[in-house]
Amino acid sequence: MSAKTKRFPLWLKLLVVALVVAGGTLAVLRYLRPVAKVETVISGDAVDAEPGSVVVKERYSMQMKTAIPGRVLNKDYRLETGLKVKEGDILAHLDTSDVEVAIEQVQNMINAATQRMQLGSAQKYALESAKSDFINTERLFKMGQISDSDYQKARRAVETINQQLALEKVRDEEDLKTDENTLKTKKLELEKMTIKAPFDGIVSVVNAHPGDLINTGDPIITMITTDRIVEAKISEENFANIRPGEKVSVRFLPYGAWVYNGTVTKVLPTADPETQRHLVDLNITDIEPEKLIPGITGEVSIEVGRHPAKSIIPRRALLNENVYVVKNGKVELRPVKKGFVWLTGVEILEGLEPGEQVIVEDLDSFHDGDSVGTLELPSDAYAKKK
Repeated sequence: MSAKTKRFPLWLKLLVVALVVAGGTLAVLRYLRPVAKVETVISGDAVDAEPGSVVVKERYSMQMKTAIPGRVLNKDYRLETGLKVKEGDILAHLDTSDVEVAIEQVQNMINAATQRMQLGSAQKYALESAKSDFINTERLFKMGQISDSDYQKARRAVETINQQLALEKVRDEEDLKTDENTLKTKKLELEKMTIKAPFDGIVSVVNAHPGDLINTGDPIITMITTDRIVEAKISEENFANIRPGEKVSVRFLPYGAWVYNGTVTKVLPTADPETQRHLVDLNITDIEPEKLIPGITGEVSIEVGRHPAKSIIPRRALLNENVYVVKNGKVELRPVKKGFVWLTGVEILEGLEPGEQVIVEDLDSFHDGDSVGTLELPSDAYAKKK
């Protein structure tokens, strides 16, 4: 065979090159096109849920104020923000020197009064003498040797001393009781000068430090309970159907897409004075207690009913009243009609069929008609955690 017959025609070479270039270009375009994260439209139960906002609060807080003035000592001082304490833990001491001196003085007064009462009054000797005189006077009076006035005078002398002794005893007992009460008061003051935690909790504010001289009524610390309340605020139009025991799903802003389960524990009869939204207490059962930090906020969905639904999508797939459907590698912006909407899902009454795929992330990155690849994610229309 000649060399001439082995050559390919020029047009055939050009065609091969064009096909290779076209295939490469198509492969590159396919490789570079954006990938849409999609989920499949499913059937299931649509949840009738009332929406609301939530905030985590401590069960209660207490501002501890001193009942006794004094200077804060370094001894056993533990006051710092965030300190976790148990009921009865010693947090700080006040200087007790003055109170201890007062206690010693009062105790000495009690001891002296007790000894004095045990010894008895000096008036008892006067009484014995007066009684002896009266006996002699009475004998002489009966014999007619002294007048009635002298007899009555001797009798009154005995009665007067008896009254004096009785009054003296009353005064001594009252003085002793007063001193004993004073001692109890001083000892109580001494106890109050040791600052102890009134309950299990966390120190949230510290007002007094070693060396500070504090007066009666000055705040020392503020403590909050370790027990938390998740409080939901529900608008008036959504409030009527909510009852204790109903299931709730909650998202907290610091924890992103994570969803936590719980129940309604209390429907309060009052509204928030600032927003006029009704208050509902929740018990969130599957979250670590340390994550319930006072002040964090989120959203809640309170289930009040459910029914079977043909088409359900994740709530995050909804773009106003539309969704992005991916069909044959193309993005289609499709209007839909919503039914029930809950925290993680949406019932679609019109516009979607089970099995179709909708974009669920980065919705603002896509447009009607875009060519995309797809990455299918598991459905989270009922997801409780991500």
